[in-house]
Amino acid sequence: MLKNIFLVGFSLLLATASYAHFGMIIPSQDIVEQEGSNVITLRVMFAHPFAGNTLEMEKPVKFGVVVRGKKYSLLESLKPVQVKGYTDRESHKGWITRFRLKRPGDYVFYCVPQPYWEPAEDKFIVHYTKVIVDAFGREEGWDKELGLKTEIIPLTRPYGLYAGNTFQGLVKVNGKIAPFTEVEVEYFNEDGKVKAPREPFVTQVIKSDANGVFTYTIPWAGWWGFAALNEDEKKISYKGEEKPVEIGAVIWVKAYEGGRR
Repeated sequence: MLKNIFLVGFSLLLATASYAHFGMIIPSQDIVEQEGSNVITLRVMFAHPFAGNTLEMEKPVKFGVVVRGKKYSLLESLKPVQVKGYTDRESHKGWITRFRLKRPGDYVFYCVPQPYWEPAEDKFIVHYTKVIVDAFGREEGWDKELGLKTEIIPLTRPYGLYAGNTFQGLVKVNGKIAPFTEVEVEYFNEDGKVKAPREPFVTQVIKSDANGVFTYTIPWAGWWGFAALNEDEKKISYKGEEKPVEIGAVIWVKAYEGGRR
């Protein structure tokens, strides 16, 4: 009897466990140099990055890159691919593309997805996601605002980071500073080797200050996502009811162990 109660309770815990959602753009390289390949692969997906769960992602509304102040659409280059997290029983739709970096500068890749309906939270989710790749040492353009509906503008250069470095970003919504915004932080635990001691360790939670600036010290090497969450002023109709829309400004940065790449 006690065993059955335990199993039921454990099943309810799994059913109600809520993990942070993250839009993701993960490039095969975040720093491209003269002596290496100038072709990178970009994986685009929607997931719970630490917990190892992927989610179905329809083709984005926009996907592109900004370099030297010019914006280029890469939407038609995206190819569908099945992605599977380390805890997934089934794979889900994601996207992939290859891109050749030809000129020196910082390449800011961005994605505007279709709204994702999350029944567990009774709302839609739209994550405006970006990642920066530095090419050939120019190191120019990483701090430029793209004009997305909501956006994290890095105040720390978002590449060439060591584990232990502190990362800062400025949160904006509709071009205006967004003070006291909750920012969720997660490690891309791709192989599942990192184990959280308790559930609150899975998603770190911080807030931007009165000036819209957040600060986080990256504890170990790997890809780290920052999602600044607000609610859109507009709602989306779902089955005849108006539902709220979570808008997230997401940026991904990679940290390295000291002295190694």
